[in-house]
Amino acid sequence: MFKIVDKKDLADGIVLLDVEAPRVAKHCLPGQFVIVVEKDKSERIPLTICDYDREKGTVTLVIQVVGKASLELSKLKKGDYIEHIVGPLGNASELVEMEPEEQENANILFIAGGLGAAPVYPQVKYCGEHGIDCDVIIGAKNKDLLILEDDMKKYANNVYISTDDGSAGFHGLVTDLTDDLVKNQGKEYTQAVAIGPMIMMKFAAQKTKELDIPTIVSMNPIMVDGTGMCGACRVIVDGDIKFACVDGPEFDGHLIDFDNAMRRQTLYKTEEGRAMLKAQEGDTHSGNCGVC
Repeated sequence: MFKIVDKKDLADGIVLLDVEAPRVAKHCLPGQFVIVVEKDKSERIPLTICDYDREKGTVTLVIQVVGKASLELSKLKKGDYIEHIVGPLGNASELVEMEPEEQENANILFIAGGLGAAPVYPQVKYCGEHGIDCDVIIGAKNKDLLILEDDMKKYANNVYISTDDGSAGFHGLVTDLTDDLVKNQGKEYTQAVAIGPMIMMKFAAQKTKELDIPTIVSMNPIMVDGTGMCGACRVIVDGDIKFACVDGPEFDGHLIDFDNAMRRQTLYKTEEGRAMLKAQEGDTHSGNCGVC
């Protein structure tokens, strides 16, 4: 059992939970995720670790209500318990592998779309704590859906806001703002990290390729089981088959076949679609547990 020690409403339908999970907090790194089961026989939900405190033994999870299981999680209060939290899972961000010289010369642009601000935040925090220069773009449909802006400002050099309707910050998409920063404001970046809805990551990667900025994306939006067995997160990277939960979740954004990933994501929502994918993909449909 994992006790909820704090809860905050970040936006309509988006909540933040600080949960006691000392083993996870001791070992997790930016970019990793956990599997959460609210109570026995509830749905397994993969959630990115938004933050962690090793001394307190807590991890921070951000949940957007999209279905019954996430709705039930969002209803939990401070003092309530979550039945199961398994992790940390997946591979850590490439940031943690940077040599001191790389850190000194790096200038990273983080592009966060919607709930993507949650997995972006621990990487921005890591940069701030290790002297790595970074800027952040947080994009949302409108100002009421922006999250973690103040938290990002504690660690980033600059935080830029982009809203589709112009209700806050730059009026336009994150790709438009990226273009403006580089072409009109003279910004130079050694790398970009784009995390958010699949369609946003696709076009962000297209834009950064045009601007000649190496780019990492996190394919956590397509994960279901989280252990490589269900086949939901099967993705083609530079022609090779990978599974986001065991091989990622981060990959080279310029090598991802986003169209294939988005088609699979749509089909996977129905039982008939899942059966068809399994038949079409045969032995490559799932990655099994990733152990053997």
